Amino acid sequence: MTKISAAEVNKLRQTTGAGMMDCKKALVEAEGDFDKAIDILRKKGQKVADQRADRESSEGAAVAKINDDQTVGVAIVLGCETDFVGKNESFIALANEIADIAITVNSKEEVLAADFGGMTVADKLIEQTGVIGEKIDLNAFEKLEAPYVGAYVHINKIAALVGFSAKVDKIEELAKDVAMQVASMGATTLSYKDFDPAFIASETEARIAEIQKENEERARMNKTLKNIPQYISMAQLTPEVLAKAEEDAKAELKAEGKPEQIWDKIIPGKMDRFKSDNTTLDQEKALLDQTFIKDEKSNVAKYVASYGDVKVTDFKRVSLG
Repeated sequence: MTKISAAEVNKLRQTTGAGMMDCKKALVEAEGDFDKAIDILRKKGQKVADQRADRESSEGAAVAKINDDQTVGVAIVLGCETDFVGKNESFIALANEIADIAITVNSKEEVLAADFGGMTVADKLIEQTGVIGEKIDLNAFEKLEAPYVGAYVHINKIAALVGFSAKVDKIEELAKDVAMQVASMGATTLSYKDFDPAFIASETEARIAEIQKENEERARMNKTLKNIPQYISMAQLTPEVLAKAEEDAKAELKAEGKPEQIWDKIIPGKMDRFKSDNTTLDQEKALLDQTFIKDEKSNVAKYVASYGDVKVTDFKRVSLG
């Protein structure tokens, strides 16, 4: 039997991440041939990968990387089967190494085909499947380019990227805050202006039906009924709709006997409430229209504007599961 030194075992272990006994067995089987031992471990990984192909890789690590110029960012999710592995330092380090590679390419497929220490990233994932004993996948890849890109990662569960139109004073603070908003609130589009009219129509119908059904139950329990909005997006609040809402507000004030000379002080608040009650879709799904998590009196668009001549150009978000 070929004698294998501790130094050879350690070298293979450092190269592959495999356990000491697995490395020793591979070197013995390869009769000391280092490259052949790596291939043996890789085949073991492929065997494990085949056996676990139907498993869910819904745990793992979400990471983000920004280039030195802060003009390009990537966010990826390296998936595994258990939270225990996903929190492991070496697994998170692997995710960050892959993110470093990902920032140089433009698609998930290119990431998997890219070089990782003499093998492809795809082969590295197979190799590590054999080492760890769990299915490992690149579950998500997002890339964003802009004059300035910021990122925020929430305990390696969610990673968010935000692009800005310019690099202004204190842009780092702005970028972190808006990226945190993206991570926390899960917007799906930048502005209500991006919604498709058909989507707004179907959402309006669905939300009204949901509240009506809930009100039936509340009525049976003698609870106060919820208000049923006519609209759910600013896109529906045409000048005609807003004019009618203002007239209705004036009629209400008149019926209450409020002096006409004070209406101008009351109407703006009523109109703000009308807009808030009838733009729930925007507040949930459109980043710029969401209430800012650090200041409930402002929305994200107003917060961004407070930094000067800068706009959010795009955002990306990845998460486990």
